[in-house]
Amino acid sequence: MFLISSPALASEGGHGLDGAALGVIWAVPFVGILLSIALLPLLAPHFWHHHFGKVAAAWALAFVLPFTLLNGEAVVEPLAETVLLDYLPFVILLTALFTIAGGILVTGNLHGSPKTNLALLTIGTLLASVVGTTGASMVMIRPLLRANDGRRHNVHVVVFFIFLVSNIGGSLTPLGDPPLFLGYLRGVGFFWTTLHMLKETGFAAVVLLALFYLIDHKLYRNDADFRGKFDPTPDTGRVGVEGRLNIALLMVVVGGVLLSGSWKPGIGFHLFGVEVQLQNLARDLILIAAALASLSLTPKSVRHRNGFEWGPILEVAKLFAGIFVTIIPVLAMLRAAHEGAFAPLVGLVTAADGTPVNAMYFWATGLLSSFLDNAPTYLVFFNLAGGDPQHLMTEMATTLVAISAGAVFMGANSYIGNAPNFMVKSIAEGAGVKMPSFFGYMAWSAGILVPLFLIMTLVFFA
Repeated sequence: MFLISSPALASEGGHGLDGAALGVIWAVPFVGILLSIALLPLLAPHFWHHHFGKVAAAWALAFVLPFTLLNGEAVVEPLAETVLLDYLPFVILLTALFTIAGGILVTGNLHGSPKTNLALLTIGTLLASVVGTTGASMVMIRPLLRANDGRRHNVHVVVFFIFLVSNIGGSLTPLGDPPLFLGYLRGVGFFWTTLHMLKETGFAAVVLLALFYLIDHKLYRNDADFRGKFDPTPDTGRVGVEGRLNIALLMVVVGGVLLSGSWKPGIGFHLFGVEVQLQNLARDLILIAAALASLSLTPKSVRHRNGFEWGPILEVAKLFAGIFVTIIPVLAMLRAAHEGAFAPLVGLVTAADGTPVNAMYFWATGLLSSFLDNAPTYLVFFNLAGGDPQHLMTEMATTLVAISAGAVFMGANSYIGNAPNFMVKSIAEGAGVKMPSFFGYMAWSAGILVPLFLIMTLVFFA
């Protein structure tokens, strides 16, 4: 019965489903799509490159079709709620940031000294919470690569860039990283992470930046081949920025997101049984308009020189469509807590007296975020902790910080932990950097990040 319980609707619960009535078999499509994302790019890269959208659709249908056969039209409202309230806002925000940031071109050539590299990484880390890890990675990676293209030792520069700019730097606002935006959509305050995660983010960033400087300084001194006259990128006199209009458009995106969190007119309409509120619709329309304005007003030559292409965001949109559909029953079962199929997982992160074990929340969220995807993983543990944003932001603030930090920070543990990681790897390899393999990169993260996270566990979550 635990395996094959038939799904049933309930008046409350994850997406209108009674999680206590769901058997664990309904989690198979969700696990299947995440394992496909993790393994198929390694085991069958050619197949994955051409058919990842079909794989995602197949796993989504593996949930929708059996559910429909057992419950008829009962699947419509949960699907509509997922698409209208979670998936579309998520993809619209990512696409807007991706499009607008792709129109910002940092020109000129710096020479990759330790101080210059430290400054670029610091700027990128700070920028990530403003324009997102995807946006900051796109804006900053090419100037950093040009600055270091004359050095023999430059792999570590890109690795620390992934650690800081593509992941940890995006932990202070919902714009920074997809998991936090999903939390914002669920009711977490816009500036809540800014106030409550500042010390954890600051600690991690300062330690990594200091360690990077020590490593880079040592390698720079021993890099006898590095000379300014051998730099393959010609000097341009000074560093500049083209496509500056997009900076203003990024502020429009920030304003649109803030609007949806602060303006509550109490107006909405129902679509497929789901209430769509006016402030959220306005936010999405503002973001779409900003992205279209960027495409229209940014010279094509700027995007061309920036290496802008649609492939990365299309891949994210297709894969996350499957993820958001297959996660519907998983969230319902997690909301059921001790009455649901995932009761053992609830016990793992809950002490005997019922209090949350914050260290376990940090590591469980983080380890899954390392190898699956940090956005749906955040949702899983957000719901496992009760799913009530007001309660999580107050009485369970440390637990929510542990979940948020685990999802955002440990997305850096592997190339597949966060969407920008693979994008940065691909851009770096295109620029001639011999990036480490999947497991080679994990050797870096295991040697640097894991000890850092152990220390953070003792300092912040023990």
